[in-house]
Amino acid sequence: MDQETLETLVRRANTGDQESLEKIVLTIKDYVYNLSLKMLLFPEDAKDATQEILVKVITHLSTFNHKSKFSTWVYRIATNYLLTQKQKKAKEFPMPFADYEVLIDSGHSDRVSYASNDGELKLLEEEVKVSCTQGLLLCLKPIDRIIYILSDILEFNSKEGAAIVNITPENFRKKLSRSRMKIRNFLKKKCGLVNSNNPCRCVKKIDFLVDQNIIEPNRLRFAELSKRSIDLIEKIDQVEKSIAVYRSVPSFTAPDIIFKNIKAILSHE
Repeated sequence: MDQETLETLVRRANTGDQESLEKIVLTIKDYVYNLSLKMLLFPEDAKDATQEILVKVITHLSTFNHKSKFSTWVYRIATNYLLTQKQKKAKEFPMPFADYEVLIDSGHSDRVSYASNDGELKLLEEEVKVSCTQGLLLCLKPIDRIIYILSDILEFNSKEGAAIVNITPENFRKKLSRSRMKIRNFLKKKCGLVNSNNPCRCVKKIDFLVDQNIIEPNRLRFAELSKRSIDLIEKIDQVEKSIAVYRSVPSFTAPDIIFKNIKAILSHE
């Protein structure tokens, strides 16, 4: 849906048109969910955050003044929520980069005990890839993480990104540069997808991460929902691989329960 159509729906919704309001929610829910998922790592946290953010969008819709893009306004609300609310699992998981290096260096194995066929192996390999790289983002401070996500993954420019997080474009670029350097250096040093000289390979980490209860073979968070982004990395130029690791992950569809819950809320207003 283009920006003009979306803003027309906003005007109609603000006159009490519930159908337009529902169309707005349907349009933005996946964007909000994917931002929440990248920021929080755990789908259950992202689901709860998405629902809360969508409620905030609905209840504050009349304050949108049409001076910026509606999508920018939505991302601003989402970002503010994600920076101020502490989801339980996402709060417990973050660790310093040095500790994440230890996690990456631990438990390499040439055997995979938790896959009985090639299909299961590929799903688990993808699960490791997405979980590991998304988990790395949590090593960044929340404000630095959201800036990296907005710029290098969602491809907002510094002016748009600065408006979303309410800082100057210059400050946005400075923070982005530091975050980008930390992520790039870590991946070049540790990740076999980015640097083929590194020993770490997603398939070699499967058994260890399952044993550590970081991934669950019977309850995959990412691989069942996505195409294998791991297959795309080898086709990307070496210089861009640290960014490609993240951009290769496809967008996810927000769980149906989110819209059902929002629709129930709207029906009681």
